[in-house]
Amino acid sequence: MALTARQEQVLRTVIEEYIAIGAPVGSRHLSEHFDFGVAASTLRSDLADLEELGMLAHPHTSAGRVPTDAGYRHYVDAVVAERGEAAPAIRLERDRAANEIDDALRETAEALSRVTELLAVVSAPAVTTSSLRHIEILSLQPRLVMVVLITTSGQVTKRMFSFGDPVDEGLAEFARVYLNERLVGAQLGTRRIATVFESPDLRPKERAFLEALRPAFESPSPGDVEGLHLGGTSRLLDNLSRAGVQHLNEVLEMLEERYNLLELLAGALREEGVYLRIGHEMPSPSLQECSMVASTYGVANRSLGTVSVIGPTRMDYQRVIATVRATADGLSTYLEDIW
Repeated sequence: MALTARQEQVLRTVIEEYIAIGAPVGSRHLSEHFDFGVAASTLRSDLADLEELGMLAHPHTSAGRVPTDAGYRHYVDAVVAERGEAAPAIRLERDRAANEIDDALRETAEALSRVTELLAVVSAPAVTTSSLRHIEILSLQPRLVMVVLITTSGQVTKRMFSFGDPVDEGLAEFARVYLNERLVGAQLGTRRIATVFESPDLRPKERAFLEALRPAFESPSPGDVEGLHLGGTSRLLDNLSRAGVQHLNEVLEMLEERYNLLELLAGALREEGVYLRIGHEMPSPSLQECSMVASTYGVANRSLGTVSVIGPTRMDYQRVIATVRATADGLSTYLEDIW
């Protein structure tokens, strides 16, 4: 939506003042604290025009205006994109072993929450976005077999399989050797996986055993697909409470249901650059008084997970966007260094 240069300046100033002081901003405040080079009556007219355009709202208890979701969206798209701001550095130890990635992600979430004073959510690499590094087939009991998959992103998944008859340990060892030889470097759920399980060289007994284990390689269980690390849940609830947000119990329930958060972050994983949802752009009704800023991290031009911040719509978008972007870039560099 095209605005005049002064309307852009007025909108930016109202939003940044509202973020800073948390109170509606009126023409008198603007004329007394900022030099727009026009009379207060002209600023009143600009505020009225911005309200008519849906960028600002006019609380009945105040002569000032507050930003709407559309105003915040225009601000982020048209103003913040033109600015650059150095983001606080979030450092990670480079001498970690790759299997300590969960610790690194957890520390990232906590550090990001402290820097932004909001809720930080860092998603672990999805198993289906990584390649297989090692496979173990373990006979735990005569009729119980465990499949362990270790991926290049450091994820470890386990799946148990029960059989009606005792499993030949030699068959389990065959499966371990056969699958490691043919599947290391393959991505789960790809055609390469199917080809290995359907090879005409397999004998009937081998084929039947591998077919029973095949689901572990094609459809990871929901609990194994992706993990989340949250930092600062209490900070989010405190910010929302002070902002007068209703239905805090619903927000808390939403955060406790990790599956809902995974769905919320799925869009960010599919999008390049910064992913932003403001107010009513959020899919969950319980979060429609919040905004989310997210960015992906990964290696070799491949997205593995997301770094995100959730807070009230009245957040410092410029600072949060810069911090989330820098944190995602830092996490990508960390992963490239340890692998």
